[in-house]
This record gives sequence, C-alpha cells and structure tokens, in this order.
Amino acid sequence: MTSVHLWPLSLCLILLMTSSNQLEDNKIPSLCSGQPGIPGSPGVHGSPGLPGRDGRDGRDALPAEKGAKGDRGDPGVSGERGYSGDKGAQGEKGERGPPGECAVAPKSAFSAKMADNRSTLLTVVDNAVPFSQIILNEQGDYNPETGRFTCRVPGVYYFTVHATVYRASLQFDLMKNGHVTASYFQFYGNWPKPTSLSGGTLLHLVPGDQVWVQMALGEYSGFYSSSKTDSTFTGFLVYSDWKNSAVFA
Repeated sequence: MTSVHLWPLSLCLILLMTSSNQLEDNKIPSLCSGQPGIPGSPGVHGSPGLPGRDGRDGRDALPAEKGAKGDRGDPGVSGERGYSGDKGAQGEKGERGPPGECAVAPKSAFSAKMADNRSTLLTVVDNAVPFSQIILNEQGDYNPETGRFTCRVPGVYYFTVHATVYRASLQFDLMKNGHVTASYFQFYGNWPKPTSLSGGTLLHLVPGDQVWVQMALGEYSGFYSSSKTDSTFTGFLVYSDWKNSAVFA
C-alpha cells in the first residue's frame, strides 16, 4: 500500500482522537472491543445549592380543653420599702368654727336649819326631820317642805348633820332611799344646858336618789333649835360622774 492510500486512514484516526474528549468515560467507541476501565476516584464536593422555597402553611390545630387551676404559689419576698415622697403643699386655712360653750363644773349644794321649837314638839314629815329654814339652796335640790334632798347630778356627795340636843336624848339616822347609811346617838342627862351631836358621811348618788334625816326611836327625839343655837342639815357635791359634759350650772 502506498503513502497515497494511507493518508485518508491517518486523517480518520486524528479526527477520532480529537473528539474523544467530548465523550463520557467507558463509552468511547472503539474500532476494537476491549475491557472497561477501572472506575475513577470520587469527585470533589460541589458548592452549596440555592435556598429552597418556603413550605406551605400548616393547618390550625383543634382547640384544647382548659386545664385545671394550679395551686397558689408561695408569697413572694417583700420588696424594699420605697423612698418617702415629697411633702405636699400646705392646704388652705379652714373657716373659723362657731364659738364653743364655756365648761362649767356641775354644782349641787344646800344647807338648811330647823325652825325654833323651844315651845313646840318636833313634828316629822313622812319620817323625815324637817329643816325648813333655807340657808343655801341655789340649785333647788333640797325640798324644805319634805326635808329631803333629791339628786340631780350623779356623783359623790358629803352630808353632815349638826344637832343641838336638849330635853331628851337623841338618836337619828342618815337615810338614802329608805336605807340607813349612818346612825348617831347622844345621851341627855337632864343637864341645865343643851349639848350637841354632829355626824357626816360620803354617799354616791345617781339622779333620783333621795337623802334625808330620820329619828331612830320616838323617845330619843332631843332635836332642839332656838334663836341662839341651831340644828342644821347640809350636803354638797364633791365630784361629778359626768365626763366631758356640756354646761351644767
């Protein structure tokens, strides 16, 4: 075979070798049959892909039942005390109030003496010895007609009796609402001149209580009064039970 005849064959081989780079491995057409080549090494990892699209919205869940109420928790620790606020502005002066009443201590006092009985026997009024001649009775708490003192202001009172004793022995009681609170006695021994008997006591009274002098025994009735000697009954308020009371004159 001449060189003229080999030239076309050489050209075909060159074209086949040039196009072999564009074909996949193990798929190169060959003029001659042969064994597949050994698999190549794994390739290098590729670059990360682009972010995917958002997925579809999920469906709403069914509403759940309300749970039971939990136990009450322990009290928390007290916080620190806050700072005192600023002092507020002074308020406007109020209107002047009406004048008040002047407090006056309650009063109750009396003193009375027996009328002259030199020529007459003593006559009692409902068991009370009459001291009919008023010495002092500004509040009117003593009644000279009945010989009785009637309490108006509650409190502690002092009562005293001074008796001139003549012509007979004398025993008298100081009465409160019909009960004996004190009793006094003076013997008379036919002396040419009168003698005297005095006594007194403190009593706690409430409004309506009555106090008077009463002879204990009929034969001991030696009360005596004249222009020169008297028998007296006196009483006055020591202190009142009224607290923060209004005006009582």
